[in-house]
Amino acid sequence: MERGVRVAGVGMIEFSKPGRSEAYTQMGEKAARLALEDAGIPFRTVGQIYAGYVYADSTAGQAAVYGLGLSGVPIFNVNNNCATGSSALFLARQAVAAGVTDCALALGFEQMVPGALGDMYADRPSPMARQTAAMDKLIGPGEQPIAARYFGGAGQEYAERYGVHPETFGKISVKARRHAEHNPLAIFRNPLSLEEVMASPPIYGPLTRYQCCPPTCGAAAAVVCSEPFAQKHGLDNAVRIGAQAMSTDFPSTFDEGSMMKVIGYDMAKAAADAVFEASGVGPEDVDVVELHDCFTANELIAYEALGLTPEGTAEQFICDEDNTYGGKVVTNPSGGLLSKGHPLGATGLAQCAELVWQLRGQAGARQVEGATVGLQHNLGLGGACVVTLYQN
Repeated sequence: MERGVRVAGVGMIEFSKPGRSEAYTQMGEKAARLALEDAGIPFRTVGQIYAGYVYADSTAGQAAVYGLGLSGVPIFNVNNNCATGSSALFLARQAVAAGVTDCALALGFEQMVPGALGDMYADRPSPMARQTAAMDKLIGPGEQPIAARYFGGAGQEYAERYGVHPETFGKISVKARRHAEHNPLAIFRNPLSLEEVMASPPIYGPLTRYQCCPPTCGAAAAVVCSEPFAQKHGLDNAVRIGAQAMSTDFPSTFDEGSMMKVIGYDMAKAAADAVFEASGVGPEDVDVVELHDCFTANELIAYEALGLTPEGTAEQFICDEDNTYGGKVVTNPSGGLLSKGHPLGATGLAQCAELVWQLRGQAGARQVEGATVGLQHNLGLGGACVVTLYQN
């Protein structure tokens, strides 16, 4: 039987634009120190470390961690595209739950370069080749950035299926900026009007520039531990991980002629369904969500994949403002990837940090009143999706 697992401490540094950050080694060390300080435990109590990043060489995790001390503990390097941070968290939680260690550190960092994402190696098959072939078959090849084609194509499919207005997608960006205004660690904190969002340059499908997340540098970390460890060390602020699930692609990703499924709808739904079943908590019980809004289209589609609103009702959900303060569930109080930024390896752990602060009542002006259940959704094409449910 698995042991109960708690998040004892979290840490996150301010995200920044490429070229304006410190080196990944410094960012990672700072985030890890913040998580340990938040937990109130020394580095020597950590039994295993999982370090996540996408754009760095092998053993970059060791390079970032060694500044904390040379304790000799196992350090595993993790890369699952945009789901890397939550994949590191998944492995840390799994090790604690299985009794392999009583305390583990999950760390994510990214030192990115300006511009859209693309393949790093032109001399070998792309790990995204199968997804790209499915996309090209559905929407044809194009010159736009590949990530925008993936998610813009999915948004276009949803809009055509349900008759959604383009402005509905834009309202998600307006909300994201409004939430990020109160997050000192977010990269974009200035509000945007719907008119500004819609007037920004078109990218693909319903997406305009202000509906796409920026390349970002940053780091975040979480200390996870067993419940006996938390009791022994008096970690009263520890937040319980009620359930967690990871899914990868299904045949439907490639065989059902749907861009929504190419970009992970079925992965997200499977992981969310597993989490709700394991925890005994339903989507109607969730107070606050940090979900993977790399593009506004993905946030809209994720509402339904996570069960926050029935299929085909996302537009009404948005227009009724059920996705923000005063509505049914507050989504991305941090500002999300759209406004907080998206340093790939750090994103999942930054989501974890926000939800831990929310459930502790430590989120300041962006606090969701009375929050007791938080849900995290972190998606990586290629593919992996991790959904985590937190309870205070």
